Amino acid sequence: MWYKLTIAAYAFALPTITVLAIGQDACVAFTSGTSTLPIVKQARAAPILTSPDEWPGVQLAAFNFATDIQRVTGVKPVVTNFTAPASGAANGVIPVIVGTLGKSTLINQVVSAAQLDVSSIQGKWESFLAREVVNPLPGVSRAYVIIGADKRGTIFALYDHSEQFGVSPWWADVPITKHTELYVNSSGCSHGSPTVKYRGIFINDEQPALQSWALEKFTNGTTGSPLGSPFDHLFYTKLFELMLRMKANYLWPAMWGSAFAVDDDQNQFLADMYGIVMGTSHQEPMMRSTPNEFSLYGKGTWDYVSNTQNIQDYWIAGAQRAKPYESVYTLGMRGFGDLPLSEETNIQLLQQVVADQSNILKSVYGNDVENKEVEGYYDAGMKVPDYVTLLWTDDNWGNIRRFPLASERKRSGGAGVYYHVDYVGDPRDYKWITSSQISKIYEQMSIAFDREATRVWIVNVGDLKPYERETEFFITLGWNSTRWSPNNLDAYVSSWAQREFGISPAVASTVADIVGNLTRFNARRKPELLNTTTYSLINYREAENVLTLWANLKDASTKIYDSLPSDAKLAFFQLVHHPVLASANVANLLSTNALADQAVKFFEEDFDLETQYHQLLDGQLESE
Repeated sequence: MWYKLTIAAYAFALPTITVLAIGQDACVAFTSGTSTLPIVKQARAAPILTSPDEWPGVQLAAFNFATDIQRVTGVKPVVTNFTAPASGAANGVIPVIVGTLGKSTLINQVVSAAQLDVSSIQGKWESFLAREVVNPLPGVSRAYVIIGADKRGTIFALYDHSEQFGVSPWWADVPITKHTELYVNSSGCSHGSPTVKYRGIFINDEQPALQSWALEKFTNGTTGSPLGSPFDHLFYTKLFELMLRMKANYLWPAMWGSAFAVDDDQNQFLADMYGIVMGTSHQEPMMRSTPNEFSLYGKGTWDYVSNTQNIQDYWIAGAQRAKPYESVYTLGMRGFGDLPLSEETNIQLLQQVVADQSNILKSVYGNDVENKEVEGYYDAGMKVPDYVTLLWTDDNWGNIRRFPLASERKRSGGAGVYYHVDYVGDPRDYKWITSSQISKIYEQMSIAFDREATRVWIVNVGDLKPYERETEFFITLGWNSTRWSPNNLDAYVSSWAQREFGISPAVASTVADIVGNLTRFNARRKPELLNTTTYSLINYREAENVLTLWANLKDASTKIYDSLPSDAKLAFFQLVHHPVLASANVANLLSTNALADQAVKFFEEDFDLETQYHQLLDGQLESE
């Protein structure tokens, strides 16, 4: 698809926009109406009531929810673990009551007292409802009640409201539009179980950018990890919150020179407390970071034929360590450093490996647990237990190689997809800047949905920072795949732009055009694959046309950037303008051998762009 690009001068003040969670039903308003309830009115905030026996992760999200309200209105609600009489806690104000069905004594009391029908969410994975309830508690005539079917259902409901208030999930220094008053609709909003059960990200190939940044920002240059990894609980709790605000629930942690459970002994506990399901990548079976952990604690060689017992003991220790926490296990075995096993390895041996791993899990847990197997020998006839999820992969370049056959869709373990928007490997890496189109992601993942590969979706996001938009779209599509179609993908990007930059729909439409062209130009030939012969200098004016397209894109982005208020420029530069300028600069760098002096200039310009990026917010984004 060719995206239209309209270049115009924009001069505007930030409009008052009703901010919606992208693709979700609206349940927030900024002015009073006949069917609204006040969250903040006349500088007074509704109290937030939770139960002392609520999940700690929900209580934490409730405090974050209160902070989000303060960020929008300047008024912070009081969060109370409800033990006092309800009339005293509410104190004449309509309260917000938050809790998890079946876990929160407070919510169970509300459901019973108000005869509230919760059949639409009861027992349904990560679903929630929010609405006005009359006479929910003694002494309280009305309340806005937020109920989750489970821990994450409640957490997602809270963060869904926060996003509609105007709080972005991201770290990109997004400005928050201020409002003096804040309301919710009495009819509220709800969501059933998501399309995909486990929606996750894989932090991979994180050196040097993310690792250097984490080392500087979270460790002061020193770590307690035996591997020297900077990815401690201070880093991961920030990541956990980001994921939950996006409605992601599953993480493969950083693993090059890192080991999640070893780097910080609080990592596993806090992931579970926050509500994140932990897993490990395709090369790290049984919740152990291999080869790093095996190099530290393993005995003998990584050879299942000659070192069976020691490797089994190593896996048993991993299962026992993870047992208290919500986890999805990777089954199978690869060589050290993500290499294939030796040529002598056969299907029978891998079948034995998976069988032994399954027996270990049954021994530790007493029953079958969630686990997965990445494709490999399966197509050659390897037998895999029915309860194991088959995780099909793309070709590292965004093309899924295999989908479940009709006969495979009946398996109790189901199927999933491992996808890439960042890649390091043969024949060439791509990890510098955004080059994945959401239209391509939609095309591939919608086929996965149609073929019922919906148990696990996980995307390799590399260093994470260059791929905010694509990462969130991948997770959003997994949350509700039926919401999106080829006809409204531009609307997704436009909604994203309105939320991130506080701009009008008209300007957001132009931003969507810019983003569409940026990723299209970079996708037709990844920046890392460009060279002086990629585009013809003698036929069809191909090289000149490419450079003209980049120049037009740069002009369009610059005009919007120049017109934005200073607080919005920070986010726009990180998420749109820098990728456009840097990508255009690379194209110009390779434009001709005849102007070598200009090539040097473009190298210097690249350094200047990097310096400008690092100077944002007094160096908050800089790493050594």
